[in-house]
Amino acid sequence: MTADSDDQRRETGTGAEEPAAPPHPVISRYYSSREERQEWVDSMFDASAVHYDWITDVMSFGSGRWYRGWALRRHGLESGMRLLDVGTGTGVIARKAQDIVGPSGEVLAVDPSEGMLEQARAAGVEQTMTGQGEDLPVATGHYDMLTMGYALRHVADLHTAFGEYGRALAPGGRVLLLEITPPRSRVGYHVLRFYLQRVIPLITRVFRRSRDAQVLMYYYWDTIENCVPPETILAALREAGFEQVDRHVIFGIFSEYTGVKPAAADSGTAT
Repeated sequence: MTADSDDQRRETGTGAEEPAAPPHPVISRYYSSREERQEWVDSMFDASAVHYDWITDVMSFGSGRWYRGWALRRHGLESGMRLLDVGTGTGVIARKAQDIVGPSGEVLAVDPSEGMLEQARAAGVEQTMTGQGEDLPVATGHYDMLTMGYALRHVADLHTAFGEYGRALAPGGRVLLLEITPPRSRVGYHVLRFYLQRVIPLITRVFRRSRDAQVLMYYYWDTIENCVPPETILAALREAGFEQVDRHVIFGIFSEYTGVKPAAADSGTAT
């Protein structure tokens, strides 16, 4: 499935059509149309994969890995559960999840970038698969939890992706989406913008000597700045059939979007 063309529509279960809902508009300094977006993004992640963990560790002052594990436990991941990590990147969430679910559980890491998956496997992620959030290569109703860490801005269409997330989850399964949201205060916004738009790309270029990784970090901030507001994401989750939809904010910038697939197997989540 793709949803990159301007006139693309998604068929709903009632036969009606719903406009595509990209998480941000075309950012023309990187690609000229939605059709070009996925190829450009994949190529940047492939080229930057070897640098990515170093960059994100510096960006988060080493706290990013701890925070992901903390979030997984707070939102109900336990031993023996089955977790699907979409947009896994280098597999940080998947690695933490493996430790939590243990040998009796299951973790599958999915990402469109083979370069990122190569890094994930090298770091110890046991099960990986190439795929996109809008067309997950998994069985229906198999997983107890689905996670996506800082990759929601890279899907093509929120409606299609959230419909797939609901399809992949077992009844009663939970979705957990981690994202960065610009602070509401003007001072906080400008501090975060300067840090992510100026400091991190400069550090990346100086210490990693990778033009591709530097460009990816510019893109990182631009997608945050241009992302649809949290209310739009919450509404799209509800429209996909999720219940108990909520957003929990940590330190003013880390958004944790959650929702639960209805327990009834015939609840009608979009596929």
